[in-house]
Amino acid sequence: MSSDAHSRLVYSTDLGRTCPDCRRPLAQCACKQLAKAVAPAGDGIVRVSRETKGRKGKGVTLVKGLAPDEAALTALAKQLKAACGSGGTVKDGVIEVQGDHVETVMARLIAAGHKVKRAGG
Repeated sequence: MSSDAHSRLVYSTDLGRTCPDCRRPLAQCACKQLAKAVAPAGDGIVRVSRETKGRKGKGVTLVKGLAPDEAALTALAKQLKAACGSGGTVKDGVIEVQGDHVETVMARLIAAGHKVKRAGG
């Protein structure tokens, strides 16, 4: 065997930016589309919890179990943040609202027609 069979390309500018998972050019990457296709359907229950882990003691209200449609999640997160009067974000299909607003968020989701459960303690 030649040394080329064991070598691995370390750096190249031929393709431009590449996906870290599939190593294809970003224009041809199918990882995100594949992830959307195999996204779990869930059980239809939205779970609301409070968490402080990894946030230096600051509490956030987490909303999990909603449909993985990014645009709808962002719009709902904006409504929830406005109702609570605080900031927040959407990360990996989970809405995070800064502060302890579990009751307010649950009331808003129930009013919107979602089946809601409180998760955690």
